[in-house]
Amino acid sequence: MKKEGSSSNLWALRQIVDFMATHGSPAALPVAQSSVTMVTPINDVQGWEPGSMVKGERLMRCKLASVHRLVDLYGWAQLANTCLTMRVSKEQEHFLVLPNGLACGEVTASSLVKVNILGEVVEKGSTTLAVDLSAFSLHSAIYSARPDVRCLLHLHTPATAAVSAMKCGLLPLSHEALLVGEVAYYDYNGVMEDEEDRVELQKSLGPTCKVLVLRNHGIVALGESVEEAFYTIYHIQTACQTQVAALCSAGGEQNLIMLDRNIHRPVVTGTVGWAGSTFGPMHKSRLGEHEFEALMRTLDNLGYRTGYAYRFPVLLERTRTRREVEVPASATSFSFHDDGVQPHPRLNPHTQRQQQKTRWLNTPNVYQKVNQDQASPGHRTTWQKAEEIAQASGQAIKIENPNQFVPLFTNPKEVLETRNKIREQNRQDMKTAGPRSQVLASVITDNSPPSPETVEPPAIPEPDTPNPFNELTDQELEEYRKEVQRKQHGQEDGTS
Repeated sequence: MKKEGSSSNLWALRQIVDFMATHGSPAALPVAQSSVTMVTPINDVQGWEPGSMVKGERLMRCKLASVHRLVDLYGWAQLANTCLTMRVSKEQEHFLVLPNGLACGEVTASSLVKVNILGEVVEKGSTTLAVDLSAFSLHSAIYSARPDVRCLLHLHTPATAAVSAMKCGLLPLSHEALLVGEVAYYDYNGVMEDEEDRVELQKSLGPTCKVLVLRNHGIVALGESVEEAFYTIYHIQTACQTQVAALCSAGGEQNLIMLDRNIHRPVVTGTVGWAGSTFGPMHKSRLGEHEFEALMRTLDNLGYRTGYAYRFPVLLERTRTRREVEVPASATSFSFHDDGVQPHPRLNPHTQRQQQKTRWLNTPNVYQKVNQDQASPGHRTTWQKAEEIAQASGQAIKIENPNQFVPLFTNPKEVLETRNKIREQNRQDMKTAGPRSQVLASVITDNSPPSPETVEPPAIPEPDTPNPFNELTDQELEEYRKEVQRKQHGQEDGTS
C-alpha cells in the first residue's frame, strides 16, 4: 500500500483474508465445497481516499452499497430498472449513484459515483463506468421537489410493476399496505426532461407523501434516511405480492375484503422501533432503524463487512463474575473458611484503596497500646490492633455521640462564627499567618506611606548583645568593683 505498485498482490491478499475470516474459523458452519463462494467486502474505502469526501460520506457509501446487496439477496434486482440513490450533501446537492453496468451483487462503497443535481460526475469512484442520465433524471426531479428526502429506492419487480399497471392502484388488503401510508400516482413516460413534467411530478407527489407509484414503471420509496426508505420499500414489495396473489385467487376486486384506513389503523406502537424507543435506551430511534441494523448484523455475520455504525447494541453487558479457576496459582485469593462463617465479599480495587485511606478516620480506636518497656534505656511503645489482642488491658471507647471528643465548655456559636470567618477569608483570599498585634495600629508617622498596598516590610534589626550585668545585684557589683581595684594596685606594685 505504501509503494502503490502491488495492487494485484494486495487484492489477492485481501481475498485470502476474507475467505479465512468467513470459512476458516473453527466456529464456522460446515460448508460444502460447491457452495463456497468469495464475498466481496462492502466497506473497501480503507486504501481509497478521495479528496472531495465530506463528513459522513464514508458511512453513507457503506449504507447505500449494503442496500444494493440486500436488494440482490432478496431477488429484487433488475438489469436496468433498479435505481437506488442517496443525497450526500444538502449544501452542495451531491448524490451517490450506481454506475451503469455494475450489478447490485458487486457494489462496494468505493464503486459508487458522486454526481450533482444535473447528473455531472463529481467523484468517479473506483470504477471506469459512467452514469445513466436518463435513469437519474427522475431522481433529480424528485430531489428538487422534496428537499427533505435523503434517499430514493426505485423497484421494478414483477409484483410492483403489476400493481403500478392496475387502475385500482395499491389496495388496502394487508397490514403492510396500511403501513405504507399515503400513496401518490404519476403517469411516467420514461424521461423527465421538460419543465412541465417536473411541475406535474411535484403536484402529484405533494409535500409529505413517501410512496410514488409510476404507472407501468414500478414504485419509488422516499425516505429521510436509508433505514426509512428500505423499511418502506420492503413493506411495499410485500403489499404488492399480497395484492397480486389475492387478485389471482379471488378472481376480481369485488371478491376481496378491503380494510378501512380509519378503523384499521397501522399499529405503529407494535413495531420494533416503538418498543426500542419506549422501553429501551432513552434516545430517539428513526423509523426502520432497528430492522435495518438486524439486516446489517446478518450481512456482517456472512462476511460482507458492511462498515455500518450500530447505535443499538444487541447483547446486554453484564458484570462477569471472576471465577477462582481463572486466577493463577501464584495470585489466588482462595482461603479456607470455617463452617458457618461467610467469606467477606470481594471489593472493587478502587473501593479497597479508598477504605485503606480513610480507615484511621472512621475507626479512631482500632489500635491500642499493649507494651511499654520503661526499664530498658531505649524504651519502645508497641501498638497492635484491638482485634489482635488476646487479653486486652484496656477497653475500647464506644462512640455514642458525634461530639464526644469536643472539648468541654465549648460554645457552638463561637465555633460557627470562627468557621464562617475562615470561610469568608478563603473566599476573599485573605489568609494570614495568625493574629496580629493591634498596639501600634493607630500610630502614624511622617514616613508612613499613604496606601497600605505600597508599604514595604521594615528591616528586621539585628539583636543587641546581651548585657552581662543586667542580672547582677548591687552587692555583687560592689565586690566586682573592689576586685578590679585590687588587681590594679597589684599590677602597679609589680611594675614598680
